[in-house]
Amino acid sequence: MELLGNLWLGLQVAVEPVTLWYCFFGVFLGTVVGVLPGIGALAAISLLLPLTYHMTPTAAIIMLAGVYYGAQYGGSTASILLNLPGTPSSAVTCLDGYPMAKNGKAGIALFVTTIASLVGAMSGLILMVLFSPLIANIGLSFGPAEFFSMMLLGLVAASSISSGSAAKGLAMVVFGLLLGMVGTDVNSGVPRYYFGVPELMDGISLVALAMGLFGVAEVVRCVNSSDLTGKVAKVPLRSMVPSKQEFKTTVMPMVRGSGLGAALGALPGVGPSIASFLSYAIEKRVAKDPSRFGKGAVEGICAPESANNAAAQTAFIPSLSLGIPGDAVMAVMLGALIIHGIQPGPMFITEQPEMFWGLVVSFAIGNIMLVILNLPTIGLWVALLRIPFSWMYPAILVFVALGVYSVNNNVFDIYSVAVLGIMGYALMVLKFEPAPLLLGYILGPMLEEYLRRAMLISRGDPAIFVQRPISASLLAITAALLLWAIWSTVRSSIKAKQQLETAERLAQAS
Repeated sequence: MELLGNLWLGLQVAVEPVTLWYCFFGVFLGTVVGVLPGIGALAAISLLLPLTYHMTPTAAIIMLAGVYYGAQYGGSTASILLNLPGTPSSAVTCLDGYPMAKNGKAGIALFVTTIASLVGAMSGLILMVLFSPLIANIGLSFGPAEFFSMMLLGLVAASSISSGSAAKGLAMVVFGLLLGMVGTDVNSGVPRYYFGVPELMDGISLVALAMGLFGVAEVVRCVNSSDLTGKVAKVPLRSMVPSKQEFKTTVMPMVRGSGLGAALGALPGVGPSIASFLSYAIEKRVAKDPSRFGKGAVEGICAPESANNAAAQTAFIPSLSLGIPGDAVMAVMLGALIIHGIQPGPMFITEQPEMFWGLVVSFAIGNIMLVILNLPTIGLWVALLRIPFSWMYPAILVFVALGVYSVNNNVFDIYSVAVLGIMGYALMVLKFEPAPLLLGYILGPMLEEYLRRAMLISRGDPAIFVQRPISASLLAITAALLLWAIWSTVRSSIKAKQQLETAERLAQAS
């Protein structure tokens, strides 16, 4: 009964006309920001922060939150249609979403991602309502050793994202870790691996890396191809609604993705990006035919999309109930609350029930608004594929340059995205997948930070990672994944050798 009373209190707050307007404005702007590659929710929320000075705290946090989870919806659109991740968490959607678009299934892909986003968001919201105090306690039980082990598990799992060999996937993860080390050391403050370039003292831009590896590299590949008109534009859209079999295939991936994303999003510092990458890796592991992934598997888009949207909802749990922002976006939103004299923390739900439960109910309303906004516009987005590619490529490069420049107002980032785009094209030619590299870059700095913290706590004793039960369990899973990857590689080599010997015998017999 207490829960129903809290939800009723939140509904009264969320359906006020002013609150509804700011909720709609936030989710609409978030969708636009997500569709336009390179801008991101962080830049949009930062620009909107001065507006919140003239708003009530509840309306302000509802609007900023709408931008945040609305960007998760819109981020998949550019990933599917143009191979440009609108947000870092939608980068993994490029792997199967773009091939689906090239196969004439762009409408189906956009429809599935919209439904998966709704399922994931609502699952995360239900978890947030029912288990917010419990999840907050679980988050508190995670120390540096547990976070390090979880990050390591994520990196090893990322190697399975690659459609090629596990060795290439691990190589890309390590390369991403190396790129993540460029910049100023967070502990000593000493610049490292910046090669005398002052602009690299702050590290390589995540936006530039994502845009270069996925967007610019794809533009270069298509320009170098013989068919500049684009095969996608010639494929008629048979239907925007998935078939019964395709819909059936999406059910369990959405369930698994939603559960994983909701659980990971509630952990401070994890966020939607890690949830989407891990969800994709799990789906590839449990699939009967993993070779389908990377070629337009519908599970490869619905699982990560449901995961990142669930994580976007539950990311508010540690931010509001513990006062620990999970990422930079959450830090800005907490800053907006602090500006209004509201301190997030363990007493937030008790002291600000109207704000907390109003925010929770507005999440449900905002996600329904997003479905209403996104489903009718699928045809509009698919119409982009009918534009001649010779016109589209210059526009894509302009949007990439503007998006990258808008983050730091630095021309050097435009040069960076050009260099990274050439590197991404070279990796593409050599059959290396860029997705594991991106995850290695994202997790690398956090992995190093938690490793140092754990070693400081244990006074240099590495046994801390196996003495703590949660950490030891995560490391055991990591070791099992490594052994499985080695066994899969050896088995594939043996099978290929046997097939070659069989073919030689048949050739000799004939």
